[in-house]
Amino acid sequence: VGPKGWLDFLDDVGIDWTVLYPTTALAYGKIVSLDYAVAAARAYNDWLCETYIKYNPRFKGMAIIPMQDPEEAAKELRRAVTELGMLGAMMPSNGLPQPLGAKAYWPIYAEADRLGCCLAIHGGAHDRFGMDHMNMYVPVHALGHPWGLTFNCANIVYNGIFDRFPRVRIAFLEGGVAWLLLLLERLHASHETHFQYIPPSEFGIREEEDPSKYIKKQIQDGRFFLGIETEELTLPFAIKIVGNSPFLYSSDFPHEVTNESCKHDLGELMESDEITAADKAAMLYKNAESFYRLPL
Repeated sequence: VGPKGWLDFLDDVGIDWTVLYPTTALAYGKIVSLDYAVAAARAYNDWLCETYIKYNPRFKGMAIIPMQDPEEAAKELRRAVTELGMLGAMMPSNGLPQPLGAKAYWPIYAEADRLGCCLAIHGGAHDRFGMDHMNMYVPVHALGHPWGLTFNCANIVYNGIFDRFPRVRIAFLEGGVAWLLLLLERLHASHETHFQYIPPSEFGIREEEDPSKYIKKQIQDGRFFLGIETEELTLPFAIKIVGNSPFLYSSDFPHEVTNESCKHDLGELMESDEITAADKAAMLYKNAESFYRLPL
C-alpha cells in the first residue's frame, strides 16, 4: 500500500506508531547463497529506511540480517541499528539449517546484547514441518506459524540464550498465544523425566528448575514477548497463567485485514469483559513500549 496508504490506515484505525515487518522476506532464511543473503538483507534494510523510516517518524523498522553468515549478520544488525535507525532485527522461524538457539548464531545474540536492541522471530514459512503433502492449505497456515515459534523458543530456552546474553529481548510473533501454553505444559513434564546433563559452567535451565517458572521469569523481567490477535479464544486463560506483560497487539495490515476488520477487532477487545482495562492497555501499547523501548 505504500507509506501514504499506511498513514491513512493508522489515522483511520487510531494507531499512533507502527513497527514494520517484511512480507516475502519472512522466508529469507531459505536463501542458500551466503553472498546473496548478505546483499538481499542490506538492500531490504536500505529500502525500508529510505521508503518508510525517513518518510515519517510514526514508522519504525525491524531489519532482516543474513543469518546464513552469522558474522555478517552481526555486522548488519549493528549497521541497521546504529546507522539506519532500526529497532532490532527479525529472525526467520524456518529455512535455516539449525534452530535459532544453536551456537552458530550466538554472535548475533552477543551483538544484540551489546547494542541493547530487540530481536523478533516471525512465523511465515511452513515447508519441512511435516505438512508438505497436506492437500489443503488452511491447516498448513494454521499450524505452521505457531510451530516454527514453538520449537525455536524451546531451543533458545534450553541453550541458555536468555542467561548467556542478559540484555537480549525476544518476541515470538504471529503465532498467537496457544503455542506457549502447549510449550509450558509439555516442558514441565519432560524436564522432570528426560533432563539432559548440563555442566555447572554452562548456561541454561538447571535440573532442579521448573522450565515454566523459568519462562515466566523472562516474561516478568521484560525479555520475552508474544504477538497476539484480538479474537484469540485462549487469551484470557493465557493472561491468567503468565500475566499480561508479554502480549503485543498486531494489526497484520495490509495482509489479510482491512481498516474495518481492524476496527472491529479492536472494538471487540475493548468491549471484552473477560480481561481488565489494565490488560487491554498492556496489549495495545504498554508492552510494545517495553519491548521496542519507545515511550510515546
